[in-house]
Amino acid sequence: MNRLPLSILLVEDHLAIARQVLDFLDGLGWQTDHAGTGALAVQLATRNSYDVVLLDLNLPDIDGLQVCRAIKAGAPSNVPILMLTARDAYEDKARGFRDGADDYLSKPFDLREVALRCEALARRQQLHVHQEMRVGPFTLQTREGRALLGDVALPLTQTGFKILLLLCREHPHAVSRSALLQHLWGSQPPDSDALKSHIYALRKQLELAGGAGMLVTIPQLGYRLAFDTAAFP
Repeated sequence: MNRLPLSILLVEDHLAIARQVLDFLDGLGWQTDHAGTGALAVQLATRNSYDVVLLDLNLPDIDGLQVCRAIKAGAPSNVPILMLTARDAYEDKARGFRDGADDYLSKPFDLREVALRCEALARRQQLHVHQEMRVGPFTLQTREGRALLGDVALPLTQTGFKILLLLCREHPHAVSRSALLQHLWGSQPPDSDALKSHIYALRKQLELAGGAGMLVTIPQLGYRLAFDTAAFP
């Protein structure tokens, strides 16, 4: 059976378990990185591109759920996260999925099943990222983190792209400030002016590309995109 050549980040503080998983995945010819702490996991996942993150919830420095949210908010692509944990109650699984997990496998687990689930998640992600999102005059290429307004490429930061992506997904509805904060930074947003700064930068980029007035502030609520949908079938 031919297997996908995957790049995996394993987040596991128990060295014996980590060695066992890494040896098995290395034997499949997969590229693997290992993080024994939540802080290192976030650092690696936001600097490198992985096909799947295998995430243990019981870490010595940061709770795994917080790590999951941070990776989803800061990774260069929407990397699938498979949680590997002894927390097998329904409530634990529900919290994991709500915080961004794509799959959940309870310990003890069969390493062959870990590999099968990694391949399934990677295939699903590859099908997703090769699709372009077209909303009105916008084209968003999620794999590259690239956005165009008409034929003009928008030189957006990673955060700016994420804001535009959410606004396009919700168009023509407004997106609340709280939803944007959760989408970008999870439950631990930076100072209150950070979102305003990113919105300002995105608005300026749209104006320079001919999209003045497209990013609208809704007082006491949030933001939305405004354009004539009839002009963009």
